[in-house]
Amino acid sequence: MKRAALALLCFVLLAGCANIPQESQPMVVPGEKPPPAAASAPNPSEGIDSLTLARQFVRASAVPGSNNAAARAYLDDQARANWKPARGLTIIDDIFNTTYDTENRSPDPNVQTVNVHGFALGVLNGDGSFVPNQAPFKLQLEVRKQQATGQWRIANPPPNLVVTNADFSINYFRVPVSFYSPDAGTFVPDLRYVVAKPQSGLAGRVMDLLMLGPSEGLAGSVKNLLADPITIENNVKTADDGSVVVPLTGLTGATPETRNLIAAQIVLSLQTVTSTRIRLLADGAPLVPGHEYWRASELPAYGAASSPSSDLLGLMTAGGRARSLGTGAPVEGPAGSGGYDVAGAAQSIDGKRLAVVERAGGRMRLRVGDYGRDLPQTELFGGSLTRPTWRPAAPGGDASGEVWTVVDHTTVARLVLAPGGHWAQQGVNANEVTALGQITELRLSRDGARAAAVVGGKLVVASVVRTADSVTLRAPRLLQNRDLTNVVDVDWATPDTLVAATSSTSQPVVKLPIDGLRMDAFNSSNLTPPVLSVTAAPNRPIVVADSGGLWVASELGEVWRPHAHTTPGADPFYPG
Repeated sequence: MKRAALALLCFVLLAGCANIPQESQPMVVPGEKPPPAAASAPNPSEGIDSLTLARQFVRASAVPGSNNAAARAYLDDQARANWKPARGLTIIDDIFNTTYDTENRSPDPNVQTVNVHGFALGVLNGDGSFVPNQAPFKLQLEVRKQQATGQWRIANPPPNLVVTNADFSINYFRVPVSFYSPDAGTFVPDLRYVVAKPQSGLAGRVMDLLMLGPSEGLAGSVKNLLADPITIENNVKTADDGSVVVPLTGLTGATPETRNLIAAQIVLSLQTVTSTRIRLLADGAPLVPGHEYWRASELPAYGAASSPSSDLLGLMTAGGRARSLGTGAPVEGPAGSGGYDVAGAAQSIDGKRLAVVERAGGRMRLRVGDYGRDLPQTELFGGSLTRPTWRPAAPGGDASGEVWTVVDHTTVARLVLAPGGHWAQQGVNANEVTALGQITELRLSRDGARAAAVVGGKLVVASVVRTADSVTLRAPRLLQNRDLTNVVDVDWATPDTLVAATSSTSQPVVKLPIDGLRMDAFNSSNLTPPVLSVTAAPNRPIVVADSGGLWVASELGEVWRPHAHTTPGADPFYPG
């Protein structure tokens, strides 16, 4: 009987162990309950005061997984059992203070109120996207001394996890997840953050984000190719041959074109978390017949139409004329010969068209036409026009047919090439952006999904949402609004990276991701502030203009060197 009971017990234990996953997936699918708390977690050091306890609680909150067991260890028994933090995170500066709240002091010596003071950088949403919102931060914690142990514990944990930027960087990994833009025929990066460990589960966590669709800041600008009824049939895993297996289902009836686009979306999204081959399956068969294993190098050049060709060296305006940035020579046609008094210009991404802001009669007006030829006047004019910016050509299109500018700092206008060959003015709903201030610069991303703008001296990024009868700048985000308050110009270095010029003497040129979580300053050597303008493009050096002329650099720490065709008063620009 004893041997039978022991055998039964072993069988139960083994069966239970067989159901324990080898690695946890920290992301909670919407609608599901969070996993139960871990059986054990590191306890706070014995005898620490309530201020130290509060600081360590913030640090422990950055450790993901196991139902936030690391942070839960700092709570009293009741709070530990009832705490259900939201799926997002509030990210604060690394430097923060903990102080006793003297105004709300409890008469009970076993109860203390601790204030956590800091500066919030923004919020990580439940979908893994960071939304900047820089502002002073305060968290009030009630700390109680436990009768049984004499140790201080937190009784009222916050509804949202609070983590420092440094701890967040250690525990989370940034991934540019890709979504398709039918308007541009390319894939648009959507920056997300996933739990970094265990590393073997990164591919599965990225696929979870893909299945959720684009983030709130990009929704409406791109298409979700993996929408219902497509799902992941089983766990994403690494096969014996080292490949990452992604088993999909729900693709019955999907066209070959859709299947190839889905394959590209997955491979592009996973390329930053795995270097192995990716095996794509749909209901057990290859997602794309005859092509079961994939690498990023095998994909078509989807971004070719949204990136300037290497033979387009860029242009500049100087002395009322448009000139080549590569040779310094005037461009062909009236724009280069002095036929127009050129105040600003923009070359289309394909290089075939040119838009020029012309000074005429004390006002500014826009001319648009074929590069190197006479540029017809358009109906667009005003007291001021920002330097134009081009939308990419439509898939299969011969040349770009849409250009934008801002009239008198308040009206975002776009000109569209009409069937009759003239450029017709159409509106843009930019109310969410203009509510933040006057627009002094505007740059469409070269994939057409976003716009970067200088608004009241601050840097703003918004999505471009198109419907059948409207275009809207939506969900604007202020990037680094505490430290970046004197921006004068901006351009797109890559689809998810911006370079901005400022009037600051300490950081005249900076580089930021499109979510603004961090900011890096270029070397300021050789520059004479204020910097007046900047241009950037994929695989191109950064070119800036200061009071002395043009300067070039490629890396953050590189010393700026004079441009080969530097000209005082020049305004450089790459196509786009």
